[in-house]
Amino acid sequence: MVEQITGAQVVSRAIELLKLVSVRTGEGWLVPDLVAKSGLKRPTVYRLLAALEASGLIEQDKESRRWHLGQESYVLGTLAAGRFDIERICRDAIVRIAQTTGESTFLSIRRFHESVCLIRQEGTYPIRTHVLQAGDRYPLGVGAAGLAMLAAMPEAESDAAIEANRIQFKERFPRITAKLVKELVAEARQNGYAVNRGLVLPGSWGIAAPIHVGPHMPPAAISITAVEARLQPKRQQELGPLLIVEAEAIRKLLPG
Repeated sequence: MVEQITGAQVVSRAIELLKLVSVRTGEGWLVPDLVAKSGLKRPTVYRLLAALEASGLIEQDKESRRWHLGQESYVLGTLAAGRFDIERICRDAIVRIAQTTGESTFLSIRRFHESVCLIRQEGTYPIRTHVLQAGDRYPLGVGAAGLAMLAAMPEAESDAAIEANRIQFKERFPRITAKLVKELVAEARQNGYAVNRGLVLPGSWGIAAPIHVGPHMPPAAISITAVEARLQPKRQQELGPLLIVEAEAIRKLLPG
């Protein structure tokens, strides 16, 4: 039994490290950063990196010494895309929204109690916020996309996700509380879209609508971020319905 538990812990830690490497994979990660971010000891990180590298899931740039996702991760992702190809289906809509609004536009999906950004499309407006990049993961309830996905979930399920993230809210996002998230989710259910009023980064606001996917696709949301001055109530009332229409159009394109 001890060996089984130890083995399960090793696998779990390796998976968490792999997911960490996937965040902002274009930049790559140095070992000290992985140690600090993962909370694991340096020898453990080295052992896990070696095992993941041997499987081809990650690779290290020999010049920069930074770690990136490897070719085997690409192969697995390509194979999975045949069943969960929401990124391809949504890309035209994401580009269209960015061009229409001038703001940076995103596609995010739900993974367990997190929101994961899959696509970032830059807008044409010269002043941009960079709080969200492709590959970033946030607890559900942090950011407009996570709020929108919570709002689309049954209340008992969303409440459970909020409770599961309560400690992360407290430790990582001091402006966000479970009580506040529940209030914002209730507001999103009423409006059909969610608004983040600078809670992650002051001055960086966001608005999002959920994509009501089928049972075989991960829950998703499309969102826009902008500086505070460009997401005041009047513009929210313009962008929110636009996102709802685009989300519904995407839903009709999804399998099933």
